[in-house]
Parts: sequence; structure tokens; C-alpha cells
Amino acid sequence: MATLTLPKHTVPFLLPPHTPRTNSPSHTLSIPSKSSHSQFYGLKFSYSSSESIPFSSSMKFSISAKVNKGNVPPAFTLKDQDGRNVSLNKFKGKPVVVYFYPADETPGCTKQACAFRDSYEKFKKAGAEVVGISGDDPSSHKAFAKKYRLPFTLLSDEGNKVRKEWGVPADFFGSLPGRQTYVLDKNGTVQLIYNNQFQPEKHIDETLKLLQSL
Repeated sequence: MATLTLPKHTVPFLLPPHTPRTNSPSHTLSIPSKSSHSQFYGLKFSYSSSESIPFSSSMKFSISAKVNKGNVPPAFTLKDQDGRNVSLNKFKGKPVVVYFYPADETPGCTKQACAFRDSYEKFKKAGAEVVGISGDDPSSHKAFAKKYRLPFTLLSDEGNKVRKEWGVPADFFGSLPGRQTYVLDKNGTVQLIYNNQFQPEKHIDETLKLLQSL
């Protein structure tokens, strides 16, 4: 107990015990103790939890896109499923849908590719080309396109250089490549950016809606 003396009054008050504080409060995010395996729409991974992941409450996560609506995105030249070089400039003069997806043969990416395939005539009617891009190599793209009868171009962005240049955001703290679609008009200007990891088929609805208004 301590007292604070003021004129004609004595006011008792409690001083809380001193507790040393660290400079940066932190918490620990624990992973369950048994091994687990999981598969998201674009990523297969496993983890074992005999360890804890330190997590600071002051940590901040931010995403900054390098390509925005109204921009002309960086040009690229990548190999398609047949090993031929394809440049973005090839499509100038007509609308083009460029969609980045995590990986061939994963459930969500297969659904998305097949949805583009099933609506391909609608894209052609709108005068648009469809181009899919992932980090898989051309032989993987070739097998994927053949298996699901994909009529459009798949490009191999090994090393994810174009994905990084365009600023496609990743999911799950960077562990899952993002699923993002861009619609470029005939002048090569971005008119739509649509991101939806877990509803891959909605990319087709949104892009067609935009193309029909151009």
C-alpha cells in the first residue's frame, strides 16, 4: 500500500507489481502434434507438428499489385504446350484473357480450365483469346491440355518471373500461388482483374460479362 498526500487529503492507492516487459510482444502459433496432410485447390503439402511457429502480434501482411486496371502490363515471351515461343504482343488488336493459375492437374485448376473450355465458343464469339499461365513446364501443359481437350494456349512461366512482374498475389502467406485473371482490351490495356482462389469457375462468368460489354 502507498499513499498520495494532497492538501488536507490522504488518498490510498495500490501500485501494481512491476512486471518486466519485452520490447516486442509475441505469441506462438502451435501446429497440432500429429502429422497432417492436406490438399487445397492449387497446392499439395504436408506438415508435422512437433514444432511451433513463432508469431508476432505486430506482424503485418500486405499485397501490392504491380498491374492495375487501366495499365498496360509488362510484355512477355513464354513457351506454350508445344514448346513454341508466344509473346503477349501477338494478341494485340483483339481482347485477351490472361489467367494465372497455381498448377496443372490440381482440382481447382482442372475445374477452371474445363470451364474455360466449355465456354470457349463464347470467348471466340466475343473475339477474345484465352491464355492460361502457370509455373509448370511445357510437357506438363501438353499432357494437361491433351487430357482435358483444352483448345486454348497454356504458357510455361517457370520460375514465376511473369507472375512476379505482374504482381499476382499469393494466398496462405505466400505458400499458394494466386489464381488471378486479367482481361486486356484490343489495345492491350487491362480492363478487369479478378481474383478468386476457391471459386475457379467464377473467373469465366466475370470475364465473359466484361467482354460482352467491350
